Amino acid sequence: MDTTVPATDVPLVLPRAEWVRTLPQTIVASCVLLLDAEDRILLLRYAGGQPGAGLWGLPGGMLDHGEDPVGAACREVSEETGIVLDGPPRLIGYDHRADVKDTGPVIDFYYYGGRLPAALSVRRSAEHDDDGLFALEELGSTALTTRLPTLTALHTAALTGTVVCLREGRPL
Repeated sequence: MDTTVPATDVPLVLPRAEWVRTLPQTIVASCVLLLDAEDRILLLRYAGGQPGAGLWGLPGGMLDHGEDPVGAACREVSEETGIVLDGPPRLIGYDHRADVKDTGPVIDFYYYGGRLPAALSVRRSAEHDDDGLFALEELGSTALTTRLPTLTALHTAALTGTVVCLREGRPL
């Protein structure tokens, strides 16, 4: 027989601000896939001293406080490459990763930013020390921040006008 007596001095509902502090914290980031006329992907290499130094990845990064994912995508492309997108980028995928480098969960939004003009030159930020255009088949031995299966799924989504849902970088 249960003789437990419920406490009467405990509020049944936490005040909203206190309840929100109990929720899991998730980092949100936006990345942009840009292609040239040959369907090669623009990648940037992280400079020495940066987290991920020596790894190649898509332009992108974490959202600033109060920023939405589309705004972050446009800002990050501009900051990291000097490229100003003609219009809002198109959503091509999202990825939920449960724990990234012991910082907790991350949700990445991926956007297609369009085709790069042939004569375009990239104006890299100090965060990166190199840039290049890569065909998917060239990336097998390249050190990447975004895994090749993820890039392949995003590349397909960009070319077909679809959206891919990913978990830990793999299509669901």
